[in-house]
Amino acid sequence: MADFNKIIYTRRSVRKFKDQKIELEKVEKLLKAALLAPSGKRIYPCEFIVVDDKEILNKLSQAKAHGAKLIEDAPLAIVIVADTATYDVWVEDASIASTYIMLEAENLNLGCCWVQMHLRGTEDGKTAAENMKATLKLESKHDILSVLAIGYKDEEKSVYTDDDLNYRKLHRNFLNNTLEFDY
Repeated sequence: MADFNKIIYTRRSVRKFKDQKIELEKVEKLLKAALLAPSGKRIYPCEFIVVDDKEILNKLSQAKAHGAKLIEDAPLAIVIVADTATYDVWVEDASIASTYIMLEAENLNLGCCWVQMHLRGTEDGKTAAENMKATLKLESKHDILSVLAIGYKDEEKSVYTDDDLNYRKLHRNFLNNTLEFDY
């Protein structure tokens, strides 16, 4: 089993990918991680669309005004979709599933970057989901939280250390009461 602390200290958003296809076994592991993510009330409103078609990846990269261009060069993307009519906290469930996929990608030595789509769009006022609905054949009840661009890393990033942690964000019992590790 992988060392979880190693995974969370080494996981960084990767935006440059090698032109190398991801093995089917690794794609399957990424999807199993998504399906293992918890869901409130065990409703599981999320669906996961694996995209490896270059034309579709290109369209996804244009679904919002800024920050999605990297999808075009990824060999794979997983679109995190949810049935918004099924559950009112679908964003939370989809976020957890996205995070599980990102952590499994790091575990498999793959790079991954979360591209936010929910509440994003283009200058013409269309949402990212509206821009992707026809391409992905989504129904009106569906919304998109994120697109995870995934591939073999083509950039090196430093590993986090404890010095990178912002301990001022930790409080004990109430806000602004500094947490000391003196239990």
